[in-house]
Amino acid sequence: RACKGGSPGSLRAEKTFPNDRVALQTPKLHEDHLKMSSSLVVCEVDESLKEKLRKFRFRKETNNAAILMKIDMEKQLVVLEEEYEDISLDDLKEELPERQPRFIVYSYKYIHADGRVSYPLCFIFSSPMGCKPEQQMMYAGSKNRLIQAAELTKVFETRNVDDLTEEWLKNRLAFFR
Repeated sequence: RACKGGSPGSLRAEKTFPNDRVALQTPKLHEDHLKMSSSLVVCEVDESLKEKLRKFRFRKETNNAAILMKIDMEKQLVVLEEEYEDISLDDLKEELPERQPRFIVYSYKYIHADGRVSYPLCFIFSSPMGCKPEQQMMYAGSKNRLIQAAELTKVFETRNVDDLTEEWLKNRLAFFR
């Protein structure tokens, strides 16, 4: 800030900007900003998927099960891709695409060290290396909305599909004892 007029203690102040800051919004910058903001899309969750997730939360079966979800890029909607009953993480990772992100809700039969059994519902965001950046951004931007819709608290991410093992999951669940 630079003071103008009057004594050094004058209350009148005027903002001054160096020349390199005057043209903050050039047409090119504006265009780049629009491109960036248009790629920060938060997708809605398909209503039928929300209902499926609600039912999945209260399932009575005691086996491992999964709901695999993807984003329909044209509709910008999180949709069901596949449902699996009695599936291990090792088998599930074989179902995941190598270079595309996916959302997984996994019901896991967790046997605690003291012998207790629980069935935590885990949200897993798989975003492998080598995905298209715009896909990664769309999935990452939509993740929280899906977590809220599914009402989940055990949320995990992996950048390497090969990490999806029972040991990997147990290590993460140990935090929630």
